[in-house]
Amino acid sequence: MKCRRITITLLIMTILFTLTGCDKNEVNNTSETFETNVNNVKEYEPEYGGQLVLPLTTLKTLNPLISENLSYYYFSKLVFESLFELDENFDIKYQLAEDYTIKDDGTIRIKLRDNVLWHDGEKFTAEDVVFTINTIKYASNDTTYKKMWNAAMGNFYSSNINRIIDVNIIDAYNLDIRFDIGFSNSLETLIFPIIPKHRFVVGREDKNSYIKALAEEGYTPIGTGPYRFLNYDKYKSVQLEYFQDYREGRPYIDQIVGKILEDEELALTAFEAGQIDLTTALGVDWEKFDQNNRVKILEFVSQNCDFIGFNFSKLVFNNEKGYRLRKAMAYGIDRQAIIQRVYLGHATQTDLPIHPNSWLISNEANAYGYNLSKAREELNRLGWKDIDGDGFYEDENGKEIILRLTTNSYSHLRLKTADMIVEDLNKMGIRVIKDYPEKIPDNLTEEMVENQWEQLNSQIVKGDYDIVLLGWRLSPIPELSFAFHSNQIKSGTNIIRYSNEAMDEALLEAFRATNRDKKLKAYEKLQSIITEDLPYVSLFFKNKALLMDKKIMGDIDPTFHDVYRNIEKWYIPKEFQEEIVDKK
Repeated sequence: MKCRRITITLLIMTILFTLTGCDKNEVNNTSETFETNVNNVKEYEPEYGGQLVLPLTTLKTLNPLISENLSYYYFSKLVFESLFELDENFDIKYQLAEDYTIKDDGTIRIKLRDNVLWHDGEKFTAEDVVFTINTIKYASNDTTYKKMWNAAMGNFYSSNINRIIDVNIIDAYNLDIRFDIGFSNSLETLIFPIIPKHRFVVGREDKNSYIKALAEEGYTPIGTGPYRFLNYDKYKSVQLEYFQDYREGRPYIDQIVGKILEDEELALTAFEAGQIDLTTALGVDWEKFDQNNRVKILEFVSQNCDFIGFNFSKLVFNNEKGYRLRKAMAYGIDRQAIIQRVYLGHATQTDLPIHPNSWLISNEANAYGYNLSKAREELNRLGWKDIDGDGFYEDENGKEIILRLTTNSYSHLRLKTADMIVEDLNKMGIRVIKDYPEKIPDNLTEEMVENQWEQLNSQIVKGDYDIVLLGWRLSPIPELSFAFHSNQIKSGTNIIRYSNEAMDEALLEAFRATNRDKKLKAYEKLQSIITEDLPYVSLFFKNKALLMDKKIMGDIDPTFHDVYRNIEKWYIPKEFQEEIVDKK
């Protein structure tokens, strides 16, 4: 039985982001060592050739504009490219664009690379960018990149996205992309796979061209990336080969095979059996693979952030006294103990719901460490005392303070985390009772997990809780109004019913920042308000790990938004390439 981890999910940049620092295993891109045992260490140089087998879960389509398959999102980046991509710090880097300038009216002038070929040999031009944008505009509102555009606009602009974005071609390699407002995520909005106009337009571009480009069945992927599509054996595999004319130079590895498996659990089984060359670890106990001489582990911070939310419709969390109580809890929860005991060290503590590796992260990210004396100091400032000597505070009127912690506990990690938080708060002197089942049923089913989540969601909607432990699945493009802005109370994404005029203004300022410097300054201000007012207590980002056969070498540095980052620089030494041939 597979227990689904449930989080409050945002609309984000791509399906990857409904779609985390940590120690990374950095690999030298000129030479490496491959250990067959502790007494035999050999150095290798990059070499051409070999085959890499990657996992894919069951596919509905190979069309990158409509696919909602996370594994194919990663895989498709080998074939398709965008105007821009995100680097390891989630900042913009060039891909098909060579340069850009942002005008005062929000228009982005883009200069394209003039040395890019499609996999069928045709030249890439501005016409392809315009056609792709028009295709996404034509698509229904529930398609991946239409949702991404709407999400990037945040909660401050309700106009039809099709009227917001327009394109004007200057010449074959220069174009203007116009937004009718300037906003901080305009460049990030332009991260989507560009498709070739000439494959879908016969004569005049019209709705039939867009319908072809959005087809689910019979789609042949043709991109500009380091690998070109060869073959699709439905339900079995997708085959790619290196693109000889790739502008950045020939990738080292000759062939990429996407082996189609039912789910991530079967992918892990296939990896352990040597049928695929890498996969993502499940759970947190991936140290067991350290004992396997074939496997190397590359850990990275995921997009999953756990938090404590306070119900601001309850008087106890409001005004100055509520602030002192929230601050006491921020000091009183031993997050490092949770990380070590529950997550085996595989999580990254933070006080902010912004990825620890983000270029926007400020020094406010680690404002609160575990400090029991500071926690009690904040409670004493409230005038609260332990009058009856039972170890728990009473308020200034002598009334016993009892709070409930609510969560979805049909997850071992979530349950253990909740139990430790209750223990910490009780130790601090706040009586907290467990408003959740304390035992996971032996016969747990998906239906039972779903029913618990629906019950919890109903409680949240009704405001029938004091403190809630949940998780966000956050985008690498920070847009935090969903959780912090007062106008999102009615929509239900501001689940804690938090309202702060200064926060609303800071969120709007962060949204309206029209260049990178202004955006950085705006987010510094926003983060300062978050850590000072503490509407939520961010706990940690969970880490993930890529399990990889040691024969794969090169510049390997996965991120949660691109686990195959720099794949054109990966290589397999000649003596290990033969292993792949033998397995055919």
